[in-house]
Parts: sequence; structure tokens; C-alpha cells
Amino acid sequence: MLAQARAEDFDFASILSAGDHIGWPQGTGEPTALTSRLASQSDVLPPVTLVVGMVTSKTLDLPGMERFGYLCLNGAASTRKAVASSGGRVTPIHLSSIPGLIATRRIPIDVALIRVRPTDDPTVYSLGVMVDFVHEMIEAARIVVAEVDETMPLTRCDALLSRDHITHFAISDVNGPEIADPEPSAVELAVARHVAALIPDKATVQFGVGGMPVAVARALEGHSNLGLHSGVIPDAAINLIEKGIITNRYKGIDSGVSVTGGLFGTRQLFSFAHNNDAICMRRAAYTHSAATLSQIGAFHSINSAIAIDLSGQVNAEMAGARYLGAVGGQVDFVRGGRLSPGGRSIIALTSTTPDGKHSKIVGGLQGQPVTTARSDIDLVVTEFGVADLWGLDLNARAKALIEIAHPDFRDALSRQAYDI
Repeated sequence: MLAQARAEDFDFASILSAGDHIGWPQGTGEPTALTSRLASQSDVLPPVTLVVGMVTSKTLDLPGMERFGYLCLNGAASTRKAVASSGGRVTPIHLSSIPGLIATRRIPIDVALIRVRPTDDPTVYSLGVMVDFVHEMIEAARIVVAEVDETMPLTRCDALLSRDHITHFAISDVNGPEIADPEPSAVELAVARHVAALIPDKATVQFGVGGMPVAVARALEGHSNLGLHSGVIPDAAINLIEKGIITNRYKGIDSGVSVTGGLFGTRQLFSFAHNNDAICMRRAAYTHSAATLSQIGAFHSINSAIAIDLSGQVNAEMAGARYLGAVGGQVDFVRGGRLSPGGRSIIALTSTTPDGKHSKIVGGLQGQPVTTARSDIDLVVTEFGVADLWGLDLNARAKALIEIAHPDFRDALSRQAYDI
């Protein structure tokens, strides 16, 4: 094995050059001992840029992180802080495109910081909890520093990595980030019941993390023989698999296995995935590929929105001037739902903001980003029902969306419909 150091003693000054771009995996895949060490050395490092996706740890709040430049691939969770400090250097891109952008250095990665755990083969390591575009970062980087964490789950498929790709090892006993499932609100549970009614038995589902996906997972407990294919999965997926609701028998591809690019959960999910051949970790180039999604039978994608206008345009990125989300994989999966034989795409959202003061169905997006175009939109669900927008003209769309808006806002929306 290559020489090892404690992560808290790793000397970043010896490997970095001015202008380098440093990247690490999203969410639970972040090597927090290394990123904390990077922050602590920031005052002696040359000018470098951090390339960050969705950061869910407190790393970006550490003293010293303000000294770095940032290129952000996401605006959600803790990454909002980086978006603000970088002056808005956010790359609005479909997640399926990120691997190719890294490979061609349109998104440069010079140094990759990763987490790995040993396998039974001393020449092979496992990336454990996060795969999505980590291989592309590793392949593009001049230097790859691996934080060795034996508490991570041993996962396989695209999670396996040859030791030859690693230039430096750093040992850590710091547990990586965990993402606990939030408790869904009563309104989210009501939305989820409508969503579940749209999904037939033997369908394959995609859902991410947050209150709405947890609510949907609970609402699916009466189903049978579902498949699972997703960019990331939460703890809530475990119950569906353990109860035999998710069997993956009828997917058409990847029979018998749940496919994901990341484990966005807690130790409960990590323990479940450890040495579990029913969980297959795959790259984003596979999970989000139109070619892959078109082969899955009855693929039903479930995504959410910050706002949707009366023509069907979806904003899943910003509320006012604040980033709350990202382009991410939404459009990939929205289109995948339509490409799949028997598949559908579902946008599920509560009809109002949590305080009830603002409708999430709006007359227009008023300068807010369009994450998913109205030409791609299919089913929209709130607690008041389902609007099937596929193929509808603009007037019919507005009428259908007003019918599932909160009653307090329907009159105003009806007046605004004339402006579409």
C-alpha cells in the first residue's frame, strides 16, 4: 500500500498548485476528515477552487473555507453558503451531463478527495456510499487522496475502485455525514396518497430524499412487486425492500436489484447495504441515461418543485433570490418516465408554502429559473388531486392546475390565467 498519513495531519500544501480545482463526492460521500483538514490549512495554500455538489455536512461553515473559490454544481443544503460566497457560480446542468463535462474538463478536477473502504481484495477498494460521478472525478484528477473509512458499507457494482487510481491514502476514524429522513407533514402524506394511486403494481419507481419522498415511500406500502431505480435513496427505501414490496422482478433490466448512485441516509441504510447484493451502486452515466431509462418497464419518476406556473413550467431551484435546489437529475428522470414503456413522470408538491401564505402553483415564474420545460411536463400532484397535463393545450393546462391549487388561491389564479 502507498504511504499513509492521518487525515488530520495530511499536508495539502505539498500537493496543491495555484489554480487547482478540488472536488469531492456529494452528500454522504464527503471525506469530512480531509475536507476539515483542507479548511484548517487554507491560510498556507495557493489560490484554488472547490468544485462542490450537494454538501450536507457543516464543512462549508468551518473557519478558512471562505478563502477558497467555488464552482457549484448544486444549490441545495449547505451548498447555498458556497453559492452566496462565490457570487453565484452555479453550473445549471442536467446531472446526466456532469460526467461528460468532467471528462472533457469543462468542469475541471485536478485533485479528487474521496472516501473508500477496503475489500477482501487488497488491490480493490469500495466507494461505499456514493458513486454518481465520482469515477469521472478520479479519472480526471492529477492527484487522488483517499480517506480510508472501514465503517462505510462494502458496496459493489460501480462502487469498486482499483487501488492504482489512488495516489495518497489518509486514515480516519471520523464518521462521514449522515442524512436522516425528515418526518413528512400531514399535507405531504396527503399528496403522497394521490401519487401512490397513480403507480401500478410491477412499476419501477424513482424518488430522492426529503419529506415528500419519505411520504411516498410510506404510501407505497400497499403495492407489490415494485422496482427501484434512483439517483439516491433514503432510509425509507429499506422498509419497502424488507417487506417484499420492492422485488425488482419486473424492471426489464437489472432484475432482482435496486439500482442507485448514492446512499443518502443514516447508519441504518449503510448497514442494510453492506455486503448486500440486492443493492447495486451505479454511475450517473448509467442511472440518469436516457438509454437506460427507456429500457425500464413502467418507470415512474417522482420529483418535486418549488413552484409550477399555469403553463406547466417547473422551478425546482430558487425561491426569490435564494437557492433551495438544483437542476440535478429532475429533467433526466422526467424525460425517462416518458421514454419508458408504460412509464409516467410525476411532479409532486404541496399546494402552498408551509406557512400557507403563498401558492406553489403560480401565474408565472416571474424571472425564476425554468428547471423543467412545460413541453416535458406530465402529471402534477398536490393534496387536492392530479392534473394530467400531457398533451394539453395552454388553456386546458391552466384549468387543470387551478383545480388542484389551494382553494384560497384559485380565484386569483383564474384571473392570472388570461395572461398565459
